[in-house]
Order: sequence, then structure tokens, then C-alpha cells
Amino acid sequence: MENYRKAKTMEQPCPCPFPGLPAGTPEMKVKDGSKIRNLMGFAVGRMESEATRHIVFTGSGKSVAKTITCVEILKRRVRGLHQVTRLLYSRTQELWEPLEPAAGLDGLTVHKNVPAVWVLLSKDPLDATQAGYQPPGCFDTLWAQAAREEGAAQEPRRKRGGGSGRGKGGRPSSGARGRRSEVSGKAPSWRGTHHE
Repeated sequence: MENYRKAKTMEQPCPCPFPGLPAGTPEMKVKDGSKIRNLMGFAVGRMESEATRHIVFTGSGKSVAKTITCVEILKRRVRGLHQVTRLLYSRTQELWEPLEPAAGLDGLTVHKNVPAVWVLLSKDPLDATQAGYQPPGCFDTLWAQAAREEGAAQEPRRKRGGGSGRGKGGRPSSGARGRRSEVSGKAPSWRGTHHE
């Protein structure tokens, strides 16, 4: 592909995997360059309105992680949301042109299947038996449990006593000074310390 340059990328529209949504349901299409602050300002404003009962987030390729981040932020800002997640592929078509048309190369069309995520958030209860359903949860207890588990996992890794041997300004700490002089048998050469 070193003899080609990408001329155009076209994403083929993917039908919404949530049939039966009311007309006017907001659909947040998250792109790689989207600003989370802008997306969340709009989404929170709409979901805080009593008239809006559902919202859909969608993203594909590199924007999947940002889409999930937006969903998690909204679930913490607007409590009691039911969630259904669908994972599928969106189809893209790339048109590539030769760098030097005189070289006799033809243009290329490349079809790609790109992973995509669709997330429906609803104030109203959804069918709990469908795949990808998540009920509203209490996030405070989840965060507290995660913090406890993380603290317990890090406990055995701590070094006991002595430290790293370096104090302020890159100079050895007082505990390290004594150990070095005992090991080498010589007085350390740094300023402000004298051992005999």
C-alpha cells in the first residue's frame, strides 16, 4: 500500500439494534474526536428532562472506549437507568488512489468490518431476560469494594523498613548512610557526613 494514499472513507449506516424506540429518542454518535464534555452536557440535559425516557449511545472502532466512558458517566449522573448493550460490526469502505497515476495502477476499494457498540439507557424498566441487560446499580458500594480490593492487593508489595536508600535531593537517606559505611568500610564521600 506504499504506492497508494487513502482518498475517502465511507461508513455504511447501521440500523439501530433496538426496535420499537419512540420517535425522537436521542442518539449520541460518538466519534474519535468527540469531546466528552460536549457529549455529556447534551445527554445529561436531555435525560434530566421528564419528557425523555431513553437515550442511545453508539460508537465504532477507536471510539468504542469513549462511548463506554460516556455511558458510565451518564449512569452516575442520572441514577436508576436500565441498560442494554449490543456489540456488532459496522461496515466501512475505503477508497485508495495511486500516488502516481502514470504508473498504471488502478484505484482500490477496501471493505472493512469495524467493531461497534450500541448502548440503550432507559428510565423505564427493560426486559431483564435479553442479552446485554444491566439493571440500575448502586455505584458507591461498587467503588468502595473496588478500593478495598485494590488496597488489599497492594499491601504485600510494600517494602518493610529502610526505604529506597535515597533521601531529598537524590542524597542517600540516613538509614542508607550507615549501611553503606558498614558494607564498604570507608566513610562516605558526600558533604555533611563524617564517620570514623
